[in-house]
Amino acid sequence: MHFGYALSSEEHEPLALIDHAVAAEEAGFEFALISDHFHPWIDKQGESPFVWSVLGAIAARTHKLRVGTGVTCPTIRIHPAIMAQAAATTAALFEGRFFFGIGTGENLNEHITGERWPATEIRREMLAEAVEVMKKLWEGGLVNHRGRHYSVENARLYTLPDEIVDVIVAAGGPEAAELAAEIGDGIVSTTPDGELLSRYAAAGGGGPRYAQVTVCWAATESAARATAFELWPNAGLKGPSAQELPLPSHFEQSAQMLTEDDIAEVVACGPDPERHLDAIRKFADAGFDHIYIHQVGPDQRGFLDFYEQNLAPELVRLEARELAAAGQPRP
Repeated sequence: MHFGYALSSEEHEPLALIDHAVAAEEAGFEFALISDHFHPWIDKQGESPFVWSVLGAIAARTHKLRVGTGVTCPTIRIHPAIMAQAAATTAALFEGRFFFGIGTGENLNEHITGERWPATEIRREMLAEAVEVMKKLWEGGLVNHRGRHYSVENARLYTLPDEIVDVIVAAGGPEAAELAAEIGDGIVSTTPDGELLSRYAAAGGGGPRYAQVTVCWAATESAARATAFELWPNAGLKGPSAQELPLPSHFEQSAQMLTEDDIAEVVACGPDPERHLDAIRKFADAGFDHIYIHQVGPDQRGFLDFYEQNLAPELVRLEARELAAAGQPRP
């Protein structure tokens, strides 16, 4: 069992994200995932820096923290050949500490170039071909590719990392879980769905299983609930809206149908450690072995102090129980 930290590009400016990564490493987190957006979900979140610039700075400021994108869409907004170069350079900077989280994306970020937003099954097909292109380029030879969705002509990457870039594929449903097993080295999700992992395993997936847990720590439960409702109401939206809505204003309009209670049902809010631990245990019980925590709002330092004092000791015990159940010694 491994525990990580979410770097929320939608909420924090670039220099703050870099500082948060350093602080997360100092707090004992093993890894972090940083979101890759062109737009935030809602205007109040207020930020959306170019993730590859931020990653370079994080590589220079951290020493042990493994960092990945959570997640990048390498299919529409940026051609997969360019994504392959970005990931390879970033992996070289991190010297073995970078992994590439990818997914089929959201209309929110991908429509900006005027390209058509495809149906879900086409997006999965595009993602599979994009991974094929990127892996060819990561081999270091001259690449020519003529596919259904992409063409690459006489391209070669000269800057490559010493180690192969691990590809972690986002999945929210059974078809995506099977695709993750087919094209990726691991899976990442945001729901504690054991059936999703069963489909991943049945399709041959044996890599790490990442999950994001969204929380909002504050000195009082009422303050945490208010912050989560103001800054992360998109957590309460159900169905395909997260993939289909094109503008932050559309997410804001949809969120008007939700209440503070609705958000508190899906975001662990307040200063009670047990509430946060319960949210984490749900993912552990579902079978996820890499769980990373997204603290909503500006008070990241307060959350990190809370984590070190109240959550980390219990998570060490949770890890020990998981290892004992699997018959493995704790490292």
